[in-house]
Amino acid sequence: MKLNERSVAHYATCDSPADHAGFLRKRVERHHHHGHHHGTSYQRRWFVLKGNLLFYFEERESREPVGLVVLEGCTVELCEAAEEFAFAIRFDDAGARAYVLVADGQAAMEAWVKALSRASFDYMRLVVRELEKQLEEACKSLAACRNGATCNDHDGGQTKPPPLPPRRRSAAGSAAGSPAPGLSPAMLESPVSPETICFSKLHNWYGLFAWAGVNFSLIRLLSQEGVQSHTPAGPL
Repeated sequence: MKLNERSVAHYATCDSPADHAGFLRKRVERHHHHGHHHGTSYQRRWFVLKGNLLFYFEERESREPVGLVVLEGCTVELCEAAEEFAFAIRFDDAGARAYVLVADGQAAMEAWVKALSRASFDYMRLVVRELEKQLEEACKSLAACRNGATCNDHDGGQTKPPPLPPRRRSAAGSAAGSPAPGLSPAMLESPVSPETICFSKLHNWYGLFAWAGVNFSLIRLLSQEGVQSHTPAGPL
């Protein structure tokens, strides 16, 4: 992947709002061919999430990030660690590094896992697909009402949430599709609420994700030329 280092660093510190930010302790795991994992010691860093880019800084007041994680082709999962409130970002590439992160508490960990799980373009695509489906159903329902048919929808007024992002099985060994221990319902809640069955609100949601697509287009524009990187993440 090619990233323009100067443009990405500017994006990390510009006035555009962050999706999430806070201190985390970070440890990098590298997978070797003989099957063993080599991990570094923990470092406390200031993390800033913007779109599908997770920046980390030495200090909160630092002017430039010291590293970047591109949240594509990865999963976010709870992990077994000596420290409490630990979770990991692992990439599909077997040779890629993994990031073990430790939050300051349960609430902070849940907020980070939820934000990171929804940051990828793949998840955004799933949400937009579900919103398109709901919009189509709402239009059909409206047309049926105008034709004098009943306006009751097939789901009893409840919309279906978009599917959750793909997950690996948790370190605790929970079954696929079941929440891992320690995850609150808030972490699994859908950004689509029952109120979005209203056409105007559904339209606003769709517009929001259209704007998000522009944001990801900007990220792709920033990556057209620059420093060559052979891993999905790493220092700038």
